[in-house]
Amino acid sequence: MQQDMVDGLLEQWRRVRPDLDPEPMAVVFRIKRLARLFERATSRSFSAHGLEPIEFSALATLRRLGAPYRMSMGQLGHALLLASGTTTNRVDRLERAGWIRRLDDPADRRGVLVELTTAGLRKVDAAVEQHLRVEAALIAALGDSQRAQLVGLLRKLVVALDEPLEPIRAELAEPDAQKAGGSRVARRARRARSPAAADTPATRGR
Repeated sequence: MQQDMVDGLLEQWRRVRPDLDPEPMAVVFRIKRLARLFERATSRSFSAHGLEPIEFSALATLRRLGAPYRMSMGQLGHALLLASGTTTNRVDRLERAGWIRRLDDPADRRGVLVELTTAGLRKVDAAVEQHLRVEAALIAALGDSQRAQLVGLLRKLVVALDEPLEPIRAELAEPDAQKAGGSRVARRARRARSPAAADTPATRGR
C-alpha cells in the first residue's frame, strides 16, 4: 500500500518515543491534512465567483430554505456560528453586492430579516454547481462503497465531538447584552474551532 507523509511522522514518533502509541495521529493528522487541502481547493472555487467561504455559506444557508429564501439575522448568525457583530458585517458586504436584502420583521419590531435577491439566487446556484464539481474531484480516488463507509465513520466522529460546542452555539444565538459580551463569546467560538487548540482535529495541518 502506498504510504503518505503521515506514515513517516508516525514512524519518527515510534522511533524517538517507543513508549507512546501514536495511532490516534494516524486519524487526526490525516483529517487535518485533508481539511487543509479541501479548504484550499474550495476557497479557489468560491473566489472564482467573488465569494469568501463564509459568504458562500451565508447565501447557501438561505438558498437551502427554499422560497422565499428568508430568515432572521439572528438565525443566520446562529447557523453560521458567528457573533452578532460579525454577522452584521457579512450581511453588509452581501447587501452591498446586491445578493441579499434586509427586511423589517413583521413579528418583531426590532428584528431584521435577511432575504436572497434574484441576483443572489443566481450567484449561489452557480457557485454551488462548481463547488460540487470540485468536491467530486477531491474524493474521486474513492469508490462508492468506500465513500459510504467513510461517511459513516466521519458522521460517528462528528456526533461524538460536536456536542461540546452546543453551549457556545446557544450563547451565540442570544442577542449580545453588550459589546464586550459579544466579543467574549466570539473569542470562545474561535478558540473552539482554532487549529491551535491542543490535541483537537482542526482545519490546519501540524
